Amino acid sequence: MTNTPDTAAVRAYLLGLQDRICAAIEAEDGTGRFCEESWDRPEGGGGRSRVLTDGAVFEQAGIGFSHVFGPGMPPSATVHRPELAGRGFEALGVSLVFHPHNPYVPTTHMNVRFFIAEKEGQPPVWWFGLTPYYGFEEDAVHWHTVARDACAPFGEEVYPRTKRWCDEYFFLKHRNEPRGIGGIFFDDLNDLNGWDFERCFAFQQSVGDHFLSAYLPILRRRRDTPYGERERDFQLYRRGRYVECNLVWDRGTLFGLQSGGRTESILMSLPPLVRWRYAWHPEPGTPEARLYEEFLRPRDWAP
Repeated sequence: MTNTPDTAAVRAYLLGLQDRICAAIEAEDGTGRFCEESWDRPEGGGGRSRVLTDGAVFEQAGIGFSHVFGPGMPPSATVHRPELAGRGFEALGVSLVFHPHNPYVPTTHMNVRFFIAEKEGQPPVWWFGLTPYYGFEEDAVHWHTVARDACAPFGEEVYPRTKRWCDEYFFLKHRNEPRGIGGIFFDDLNDLNGWDFERCFAFQQSVGDHFLSAYLPILRRRRDTPYGERERDFQLYRRGRYVECNLVWDRGTLFGLQSGGRTESILMSLPPLVRWRYAWHPEPGTPEARLYEEFLRPRDWAP
């Protein structure tokens, strides 16, 4: 067992993960290609952002790698962990969001992060996060089954705990509703479970490596489903919930902005088109109402 973080190994894994997922998404889309921008952060570090727009399948797909560091923690990182105040930090991560054209293909969001905060005489702290979601029963069962499989080697309690954490984290308090059907989420993992670096890193890799097997079967099942203006209109309306969650509640977004990260890369997760309506509610008995009645509530999806 070792508790000495190997940031070089984490960086190599995350860059490779970005490459693998980009290649798979380009192959699935067929026509779209990721454009790449490398950027530097004046305070320390930088990143590699890739965005695909107006493809055959994806309206927009963004996947970014970042590796940043600095002498002081931003407020978003210390509000829940005041003992981190005054520490220098180093953060590495891959974050992705895919917004498909077809409303029957779910949007998905994944974030895998490594974070270390150091201060002389104090031990390092690190955590990782994953936040996917999509919204059809067959798809939800598939995703949660894959998520459970990713967690299984690390203990029977890991999946139900991280699923519950996701349900709680991606809950829009101002709307009193979940953002989607959940997935798994984890934060401060070493502190929570007492895991050393090697086990935390192995868990991060298991989660990252399971993403494509979780999402691609759903994409292939839904991508050719016929749809019209009604479905498109509802998709744009529901995208508004994603935006609200990202800008109001997501600690990762706040961390990026407060730490002086590249704004274009941080906000590339937002959908290119979105729609809000005043006091709108779906008509009873409609497919739109079914989403609220059967999916936007915590459920045990994995068999």
